[in-house]
Parts: sequence; C-alpha cells; structure tokens
Amino acid sequence: MQTAIYPGSFDPVTLGHYDIIKRSSEIFDRVIVGVLRNSAKSPLFSVEERVKMLEDVTKGLPNVEVQSFHGLLIDFVRQNQARVIVRGLRAITDFEYELQLAQMNRVIAPEIDTVFLTTNLKYAYLSSSTAKEVAMYGGDTSAFLDPGVAEKVRNKYMAVNK
Repeated sequence: MQTAIYPGSFDPVTLGHYDIIKRSSEIFDRVIVGVLRNSAKSPLFSVEERVKMLEDVTKGLPNVEVQSFHGLLIDFVRQNQARVIVRGLRAITDFEYELQLAQMNRVIAPEIDTVFLTTNLKYAYLSSSTAKEVAMYGGDTSAFLDPGVAEKVRNKYMAVNK
C-alpha cells in the first residue's frame, strides 16, 4: 500500500488545498494530511481546529486521514511508513522554494520522494493568507473556502473584532 503525506499549516484549508488532497487520494492508496504545529507562527486557528476543519472537508474521501505533527517532516513521514511527500505548486516562485525543500529532504532521507502536483488554474492565485485577508474585511470567500470553513473563518474574525 502506497502512503503519501501532504503537509502544511492549512490555516485555514482552502479549495486549492482540497483539490490537491482529492487528486492525491486518486493516486495513492492512503493520504495523510499532516497539519504542522509551528510555534514560530501565530495562526488564526489552533492545530485542533485546523485538524477538525480538514476532517470535515475530507470526510467524503475514505482513504484520507488527518494528523497533526511537529518537528521534521521527514520524521513524520517515516513514523507513518510513507515514502512520498505531496506538494502543490501554484507558480514558479513556489517551485524554487519547494525544490530546495525536496532536495534537502532527499539528502536527509534518500528513500523518500517528493511529488509535485500543479494546482488547478482556478486556484493558482489562492493562499490561506489571501483568503483570510478577504474574510477579515468581510468579503465573500465562497470561491476560496468550503462553506463550513468560510463560516468558521467569519466567526473567528467576528470574535476577534468584538
């Protein structure tokens, strides 16, 4: 059984992320979405909230599971007996950064490969940061976020702005 890891912060999960997850689930037997616990960042949502949102969004994909992790991605990949890391690419700037990470990971763990999936063109501009910015100012996020996620983002900003 081929297991792949799709890591990220997913703060919040966007339709672009979902597109990569769904397509990965059609390629690999098992996909683990790894939600990074990064103490260097100040996310809008806790790790637990992000895991729950991803579980809700991916509930229709039976071979997808969601886990949080911290530390080196390579260690998380090995702990889950995976051999593949999936990364999404939106633009050439993503490629330069992702290529460096993939090459570093390959030096640390030569048995683990990185597979790049290019994003669907309708999400090529989309990031969690841009979706949050639109939501922060009360804009329509229906083209960026799952309806349940959009509601959680709206509610979070309403609570913060009180």
